[in-house]
Amino acid sequence: MLRRAPGDHPGLLTDMYHPDSAYVSWVTGRNGMTTFDLYVRSAPFGGAYLLLAGLEAALEFVQSFHYAPDELAFLARIRDYDAAFLDELANLRFTGEILAMPEGGIAFPNEPILRVTAPFREAILMESGLLQAINLATLIATKASRVVWAAEQRRVSEFAFRRAQNPLVVARSSYIGGCSSTSLLAAAFDYRLLATGTVPHALIQLFPSEEEAFMAVAESFNRYTLLLDTYNVRKAIHTAIQVAQTMSERLGHTLAAVRLDSGDLVGDSRYVREALQSAGLGSVRILASGDLDEFEIADLLAAGAEIDAFGVGTSLGIGAGNLAHGVSGGALGGVYKEAWYVEADGSEHPKLKVAGEKSTWPGRKEVYRHPEWQEDVIQLAQEPAPTGYLRLLRPVMRQGRIIPGSLPPLSEVWELAQANLRALPDRWRALKVEQPYPVRFSEALQSMRAEASATNAAAQPEQISGA
Repeated sequence: MLRRAPGDHPGLLTDMYHPDSAYVSWVTGRNGMTTFDLYVRSAPFGGAYLLLAGLEAALEFVQSFHYAPDELAFLARIRDYDAAFLDELANLRFTGEILAMPEGGIAFPNEPILRVTAPFREAILMESGLLQAINLATLIATKASRVVWAAEQRRVSEFAFRRAQNPLVVARSSYIGGCSSTSLLAAAFDYRLLATGTVPHALIQLFPSEEEAFMAVAESFNRYTLLLDTYNVRKAIHTAIQVAQTMSERLGHTLAAVRLDSGDLVGDSRYVREALQSAGLGSVRILASGDLDEFEIADLLAAGAEIDAFGVGTSLGIGAGNLAHGVSGGALGGVYKEAWYVEADGSEHPKLKVAGEKSTWPGRKEVYRHPEWQEDVIQLAQEPAPTGYLRLLRPVMRQGRIIPGSLPPLSEVWELAQANLRALPDRWRALKVEQPYPVRFSEALQSMRAEASATNAAAQPEQISGA
């Protein structure tokens, strides 16, 4: 769900150039039916795929979009718009249709994730809100799925609240990506997620000695977790074992886990495991946290770290990259590009931007996937579907209203995401891939692009060189 502070205004969730563009459209009378594609040019974090999230927020943004009187008054102060244009904005609602890949789906670069068709002014005003909803949520869901993959079936808890770009979006998207719990109580409440946490260093430091701190925690909870790295991990584990044995005998309370948050996680975890097993506490889980991401988790496990579960915060909260592995992060570069336009007289025109690697693909498109993940095909909507392939874009909004059933509960989104991730071949799930997943553009689509490019070039005036 797209959450706003009480002072936010739905009609102003655009960039400045969107109402300006709408105004030029109004002045010139060009408001034909147009189609935009929302897609991503490259997969994040050096991987091959995107795990999609944010559709619910995107559609709720579109359906609720309108201009309130105070928003129109604000626009009138900052731009000399014609009053009749502002009157039109007062009644503007999205009336078009949207096709989308579902939340929990897998997409690859250059595939339309959303296909938006509406009168130009409506479609252009939706751009930034749609991108904001899809970009962040998909970035975090993809990141979480990679972290969970690196953990090799071990549990991963999302600990990102204090550094998250948008804590509720991060918690929801991390769950879609496979995280088992969140530390953020508001997210646990809103989305019915499992809330988990341990204790902070400050609580250990509150007491005169580590033993007294451990005793206080053990007395307070039937099942408890102790943080070992406040002073010295290898001394702390023996104190923890002594406290666990005492409190089990005295109160029946159980040491469920110990947490390591810094230091030599490989060596310390092995030492802790051996100490626990020697004390007959082999069932106690060892948790690790502390600026971890998918690459560091993979490295820890490859080095033989004895870790049962991970808490991941900052790298999830901001969708961070990893400089040591040459991987950038922090944002998903989703774009929203016009692909088709229908004039008032009914004539239809493919639209494309010619800009090297950033050149776009014209036409109203569909995306199909081979059932065994051999390839995806992007083709024109009027072309027949490839035999046996799966259609990926689904109608989710018609005449400006969300189609019933288009937004399943979060639990079903999670199920779809996990099923898709299990089905995705390992070579495309890898943390870094040598080759991108094969996405093929149909011959008809390639021909349309070539013809549109030639038409655009012919329509441009010849440059006049200087004497």
